[in-house]
Amino acid sequence: MPRAESHFDVLIVGAGLSGIGMAAHLRDRLPGHSYAILERRDRLGGTWDLFRYPGVRSDSDMHTLGFAFEPWVHEKSIADGPAILDYLDRIVDERGIRRHIRFGSTVAAADFDSDAARWRVTLEGGAQLTANFLYLGSGYYDYDEPFDAEFAGREDFAGRIVHPQFWPDDLDHAGKRVVVIGSGATAVTIVPAMAETAAKVTMLQRTPTWMGSRPAKDAVANWLRKILPGAIAYKLTRAKNILLHRFFFRLARRKPEKIAARLTERTREALGPAYDERHFTPPYNPWEQRLCLVPDDDFFIAVREGRAQVVTDHIDRFEAEGIRLKSGDLLPADIVVTATGLALVFGGKIAISVDGEAIDWAQRWFYRGCMFSGVPNLAATFGYLNASWTLRVDQNAAYVCDLLATMRAKGADIVVPELPAEPLEEDDIFDFSSGYLLRSKHLMPKSAPTLPWRLNQDYLEDRRDFRQRPVDDGNLAFNRSGGGLRDAAE
Repeated sequence: MPRAESHFDVLIVGAGLSGIGMAAHLRDRLPGHSYAILERRDRLGGTWDLFRYPGVRSDSDMHTLGFAFEPWVHEKSIADGPAILDYLDRIVDERGIRRHIRFGSTVAAADFDSDAARWRVTLEGGAQLTANFLYLGSGYYDYDEPFDAEFAGREDFAGRIVHPQFWPDDLDHAGKRVVVIGSGATAVTIVPAMAETAAKVTMLQRTPTWMGSRPAKDAVANWLRKILPGAIAYKLTRAKNILLHRFFFRLARRKPEKIAARLTERTREALGPAYDERHFTPPYNPWEQRLCLVPDDDFFIAVREGRAQVVTDHIDRFEAEGIRLKSGDLLPADIVVTATGLALVFGGKIAISVDGEAIDWAQRWFYRGCMFSGVPNLAATFGYLNASWTLRVDQNAAYVCDLLATMRAKGADIVVPELPAEPLEEDDIFDFSSGYLLRSKHLMPKSAPTLPWRLNQDYLEDRRDFRQRPVDDGNLAFNRSGGGLRDAAE
């Protein structure tokens, strides 16, 4: 590979929401910086290209899941996977980003050489690139191995077992009996989609999940677009949705019984005679786990019309004809979908090291929600759990651009967050009870109770902090190459 194509100011890992967002901000704010995006798959989209199961859609409105710089103009605010991919394709083509993407490039390792002040990035196959700054936009799902609970007797089942993360192109469920194991957002999406043609779809859950319904179309957004310029209408809709969602989340935390009663009332209305409190009364408060979105009541309609049903029980074992429950009942099935959750990873499973010493993320602290104590010239995106992922992407990308500009102004090659002299108190990084989060806590960097050493879950608080706190806030060491990580730049 020619030298001109092997070194960059910024290397971005991943061409999903995070990576494309970073590239767009770089293009607009720092056009003189060179960059490349390394994408392991053969096309962009990340999660939205990976997931191909029936009905795949956003579980956040696209006025906040969309980027601040690119209005969402579709009539539907809750969008399906193909519409989201079209949106991303338009962004990379209109901004000339696609030519910077190197598809089929899987990053295996990255080591920071503090004497040279650059990352040496090794791809699968042995090719190497170097960069001044590394941005990990690889998300937090394990693309290779999802969480798949072990069920006794799986080998005895005469039908087909599929996991949503690896949906087979040849699966025909028309006229078939389908059991979907799980009760999260994926299951709530798959059930009504498969129920359109399946003989019967059963959602088998161990515990119920809080569900909230809303129209797939945002009437206010569509009205505003008719009377205002598109950018202004988008900005107003985005602000409205951020504020409403924040209000609802905070109310759920302060007065959970009030929100629980409202969600229960709405579910009862949507299901009518099909409502059974055993299947729709979770043992936890709303927003202790992520609320499942039901656009246009599609899940409730499928259950109400008898095309789908909900069963709350534990699995004893698989049998040839279906699933035997702890209660003794048999759920007959031709197809079983194991929507049992995702496996989380941090840093895209890349072997990250500094001067040859491996980084243990669990021993590092989040800084400004995207950098890490003692790790130079690196940022990563880990989106909000209680709001749209892209809200964090926009903030992180803008901050990294400001950071790069500050480095250039100072003549610094290296920037590294340094922990304060007083030890930090560790706080619960998630404050959510979702299984996929609890299973991965041991992998995650630490988080303090307060900013800037906290992975915060309040977008507006973060926004204020990024606007008010200077880049050089006293927690960053700006260094020049040749002297390791100790010689501060003047």
